[in-house]
Formats: sequence, structure tokens, C-alpha cells
Amino acid sequence: MNILIINGPNLNLLGKREPDIYGHQSFEDFFIELRSKFSIHKIDYYQTNHEGNIIDKLQEADNQYDAVILNPAAYTHTSIAIADCIKAIDLPVVEVHISDISKRETYRQKSFITEVATHTIMGLGLNGYALAIEWLLKNNLNQ
Repeated sequence: MNILIINGPNLNLLGKREPDIYGHQSFEDFFIELRSKFSIHKIDYYQTNHEGNIIDKLQEADNQYDAVILNPAAYTHTSIAIADCIKAIDLPVVEVHISDISKRETYRQKSFITEVATHTIMGLGLNGYALAIEWLLKNNLNQ
């Protein structure tokens, strides 16, 4: 399977940003472990702090990947544009959140992405990304 992971704003600060919520490991270090664990699959990673770049990458992924794992970060709660893009592309998109957004601040509890995502995983730390890959493989989506 050919999978693209897209991380949104401030996730480049994992390991430094609120480690009590997001942990002490950088995504780059975790990504090395993730690729090793799923070495027979092609897994790419893209991070941006800009909403339009997420949309552009989702649209590009439609022709290049079998699935997307998306952590839109703060755009989860604000971006109808990202949700519209997910509806328009022909790829399974698994929404992942490191923390459990349903137990966070009120403004973080609404996800525009959950409504259009193929599946959602939240509150399981970085392991949520591995679980998203396992879910995609188990469900044989776009293989």
C-alpha cells in the first residue's frame, strides 16, 4: 500500500509542544519507527502550517497514493475547505489525533473532518498513526 501522512499546523513541534499532551518524541523520530514497522509499504510524510497546502497535497495525493492519514491539527475545528476537499477526492482518508479532542477544550471538540473521513482515531498518542495504517490494511481500502 502507498500511504501519505499529512500533518497540519504546529505538529512540526512535537516533542517540544505541550509534552504533557503530545509526548516527548518528534514526529520525524516516530516516522522512522513507523516506516520500519511497515517496511513493505511505501509511506511518505508531509507537514505544513498552511491550510491551502493541505488542500493542495490532498488533491495531489488523489492520483499518487492509495490512502491518506490526516492530522489536520487546529484546522480540524475550522476548515470546511479541507472537509470539502476530502469529499471531492477518491481516496480513503483516516483522520488521526494524538490527543482525544472530545475531552479537550470545548472549541476543540467539533471536527469538520470526522464527518467526511473514512475512519477516525484519536487519543492514542503517536500510536494512532500505526493503528490507522493497520486499519487501512485490514479493510483493504484501495489496494
